[in-house]
Amino acid sequence: MLRWTIIFLIVAIVAAIFGFGGIAASAAGIAKILFFIFIVLFLLSIIGGGFRRTD
Repeated sequence: MLRWTIIFLIVAIVAAIFGFGGIAASAAGIAKILFFIFIVLFLLSIIGGGFRRTD
Protein backbone atom coordinates (compact mmCIF):
# COMPACT_ATOMS: atom_id res chain seq x y z
CA MET A 1 0.00 0.00 0.00
CA LEU A 2 2.89 2.31 0.67
CA ARG A 3 4.06 1.65 -2.89
CA TRP A 4 0.75 2.95 -4.27
CA THR A 5 1.04 6.04 -2.10
CA ILE A 6 4.46 6.81 -3.54
CA ILE A 7 3.22 6.18 -7.10
CA PHE A 8 0.30 8.59 -6.70
CA LEU A 9 2.59 11.15 -5.09
CA ILE A 10 4.97 10.97 -8.06
CA VAL A 11 2.04 11.27 -10.48
CA ALA A 12 0.86 14.35 -8.58
CA ILE A 13 4.30 15.96 -8.73
CA VAL A 14 4.72 15.26 -12.45
CA ALA A 15 1.21 16.52 -13.20
CA ALA A 16 1.88 19.69 -11.21
CA ILE A 17 5.12 20.29 -13.11
CA PHE A 18 3.29 20.06 -16.44
CA GLY A 19 0.47 22.30 -15.25
CA PHE A 20 -2.34 19.79 -14.79
CA GLY A 21 -3.68 21.18 -11.52
CA GLY A 22 -6.83 19.07 -11.31
CA ILE A 23 -5.03 15.80 -11.89
CA ALA A 24 -2.29 16.80 -9.46
CA ALA A 25 -4.80 17.67 -6.74
CA SER A 26 -6.76 14.45 -7.12
CA ALA A 27 -3.61 12.30 -7.24
CA ALA A 28 -2.30 14.04 -4.12
CA GLY A 29 -5.65 13.47 -2.39
CA ILE A 30 -5.57 9.76 -3.25
CA ALA A 31 -1.98 9.55 -2.01
CA LYS A 32 -2.97 11.20 1.27
CA ILE A 33 -5.89 8.80 1.81
CA LEU A 34 -3.76 5.74 1.02
CA PHE A 35 -1.04 6.98 3.36
CA PHE A 36 -3.47 7.35 6.27
CA ILE A 37 -4.94 3.90 5.57
CA PHE A 38 -1.41 2.51 5.56
CA ILE A 39 -0.62 4.16 8.90
CA VAL A 40 -3.81 2.82 10.51
CA LEU A 41 -3.22 -0.72 9.24
CA PHE A 42 0.42 -0.55 10.30
CA LEU A 43 -0.48 0.52 13.83
CA LEU A 44 -3.19 -2.14 14.06
CA SER A 45 -0.73 -4.81 12.99
CA ILE A 46 1.77 -3.65 15.62
CA ILE A 47 -0.86 -3.60 18.36
CA GLY A 48 -2.45 -6.87 17.25
CA GLY A 49 0.91 -8.58 16.82
CA GLY A 50 1.94 -7.63 20.33
CA PHE A 51 -0.85 -9.65 21.92
CA ARG A 52 -0.04 -12.96 20.22
CA ARG A 53 1.36 -15.68 22.40
CA THR A 54 3.80 -18.22 21.07
CA ASP A 55 3.78 -21.49 22.93
